[in-house]
Parts: sequence; structure tokens; C-alpha cells
Amino acid sequence: MRFSELELPATILKILDAIGYDEMTPIQEATYHVISAGHDICALAETGTGKTAACAIPLIQMVDTKLNAIQGLIVVPTRELCLQYVAEIQKIAVKTGVVPFAVYGGFSKQIQAAKIRHEVHILVATPGRLIDLVYDGIVTLSDVKCMILDEADELLNVGFLSDIEFIFSCLVHEHQTMLFSATMPDDIKKLTQTYLRDPKHISLITKQAAPKAIEHYFKYIHPNAKQTDLVDYFKTEKIRQAIIFCNARHQVDRLFGSLKKQVKDLEYIHGGLPQDKRTSIIRRFRQKKIHALIATDVAGRGLDFTNVSHIINWDFPRELEQYTHRTGRTGRMGKRGLAMTYIAKHDLSSLRKLIKIKKVMPRWLGIDGLDSEKSGEAHQAETPTDKKRSSRRRRPRRRKSSGAQSTGSQG
Repeated sequence: MRFSELELPATILKILDAIGYDEMTPIQEATYHVISAGHDICALAETGTGKTAACAIPLIQMVDTKLNAIQGLIVVPTRELCLQYVAEIQKIAVKTGVVPFAVYGGFSKQIQAAKIRHEVHILVATPGRLIDLVYDGIVTLSDVKCMILDEADELLNVGFLSDIEFIFSCLVHEHQTMLFSATMPDDIKKLTQTYLRDPKHISLITKQAAPKAIEHYFKYIHPNAKQTDLVDYFKTEKIRQAIIFCNARHQVDRLFGSLKKQVKDLEYIHGGLPQDKRTSIIRRFRQKKIHALIATDVAGRGLDFTNVSHIINWDFPRELEQYTHRTGRTGRMGKRGLAMTYIAKHDLSSLRKLIKIKKVMPRWLGIDGLDSEKSGEAHQAETPTDKKRSSRRRRPRRRKSSGAQSTGSQG
């Protein structure tokens, strides 16, 4: 379906056309009429499916610009996702008079309070700062018509459950609730049962959890050889933009120090940087002024980078869901992408789980001469050590007495 087929105000249609929004993505098409009809929804969708606009377009139409009050509330897990939401809403609402604003920790509470007191219709917030502003009497939620909980599984994963429950308790008037998540753990089910009214359930999660637009490569390599290999990889691969993921801040700092003279236009980001620097880095990355970004998982959820062609996992993710979210920074909105993950011996059990549970179809690099063209089902289901065992079992054994070969396998 095209946006032009919807009964949208002419001002919004013109803006959508100007910014290149023509055909709706599946999540937009599946949710638009449900949201517009006022139903609560619980929607499951992979990253990179257009959820931000799916929320923003109907939300903008709900706002009464004559009422100077917060009418839409969007709660997200990270500061970066706050800013992305506001940027998307601003683009679409530019001629409507609807005013969005983001509040998050690490930025002046006084400046945020002044803006809220002046005029804000849609508030995008991280839970901690929102609750601070509620306690201070700066934010009131009595006029909220619609609450959106995005990346709900991540919000609960990082310990925001009690904060979310408190925020819901502040919404004393009847309102519409939308919950978006990539997974459906038990805590999300409980939230849905407790706070959503007869919700419409929408699932666009396929049986193959890893997005199909991404090719998944794995390299079994000694940790001491990774840096040289990575430098060579940047020299030989055609990379538009890349994100290199590490599991910890100190690893990001150390890798950046080692690579900054060898990889062009390299930058790094993690939660230990000041918010203004993180915002600047994200902006420059979107402007394509940064070629490669070394990051912790602060850059792995929800953020929309349309030019990323390669994801490189310097460290194998600690959780399988992190793999999906990291690699979801590429292959977005129908584009092709490539993910390359370094693995060591201690990662093999996690890799087997990834292949089995997430149904990732791996291609191996640099393992006993194996190359990326071997993609049969049996090959895809094996880890490097599985292959070596299999190879040893199939290797013929020479008889000492006659020189003849035995066809029996070695156990």
C-alpha cells in the first residue's frame, strides 16, 4: 500500500512525498488503521522495519495543537532513540504545528523544563529523566491520549520494569497504548495483560529471526590475529559504512587507539562519553562523515542508519538477542547488508545456539580453506570444530601391514 492511498491530511501527504515516503513498510501497513481506530496494540517486528514512522504518522494526527499540553508520550530505552524519534516526528509534522521534544539524562534538566513549560505536544523520554520531571512537577500526564512503549524488551532487559509500571500509574485518564518489541519475554506478556485494553496483536517476526537481507560471515581466528585481519578486511572489502561492536567500553577505547591510524575516518561511541559528544558522533555518522564506528551496544538498538553496509562483531555478543539487534543496523528497509563476526574457541557453544535458535545461515571465512561459497544445509549447521571432527572421522586410515586403506571411520 502507498501512503497516497491513506486518508491523510494534504499537508502530511506533501511532506511524506517530499522526504521520499512512497510505499508503506509491512509494519506501517499492518498498524496504521488499527492505531487510527484507537485500538491498543502489541506489535512484534524486527529492527529496521519502519516502526518509528508507523507510530509518528497517526500520533501527529491525534494532537490538538490548540491544547498546550503533552498529548503523546513515547518511552524508549536510550537517549539516541529519543533523538531519532523527535527527528522523525519533526520531519513529518513540520507544517502541522505539532511540537515534539525529547528528555533524557545527561542534559540540563532546567533547559528541558523550560521547553516543556513553553509548548510540547509529543514527549519522547527515557524512563529515568521522565520520572524525575514528574516528581518535580514539571511534567504532567493528565492530557496524554496515547502512550507508546518502544523497544519494550530492551527497556525491561536493562531494569526499567518498575519505572514503566510507575509511568503507567501516572496515566489516570483513558488513553491508547501501543507496545512495540522485537521479542516477547514473560515480562512483556505481563505488561500487556496488565496495562493494555483488549489489544490487537500484530506479529511480523518471521521464523528466521535474523533479517534475511543480511549475509552472515564468521571467522574462526586467534584473538592475537584479529587486529591485523580487521585492517586487511577494510582494505579488501567495499565498505560504505561499518559499525564494529565490542562488548565493553574499555575494549572500544583500546581498539580505537590501535586502529585510528590504520582505518580512515574512524570514530568510537559508548555510554561513557558525554551526551553532546555522542549526539555529535551519531549526527556525523548519519551525514557519512564517519566511515567506521566502534561501539558498544549503545548503538545496537533501534537506531536507523541507512548507509551501513557492514557490521563487524569484534566480540561475540553475550546474548543471542544482541546479535540480532547489532546486525539489524545493516540490511535495513530492503537493502542488502553483511555481518562478519570473529569467533574464538570459547564462543563455539554460543555460536551453535545462534545457528539453531536464530536460524542464522553462516558462511565461514578462513577456516581450513573453507570459503563463503559453501552454503549447503549441512555446512551451515556446523561450527568450525564440528567440521574438523567430521574431517577426522572421514579421513582414511592406512594399514601398516599392506599399505591398503581402511574405509572405516575413526571414532
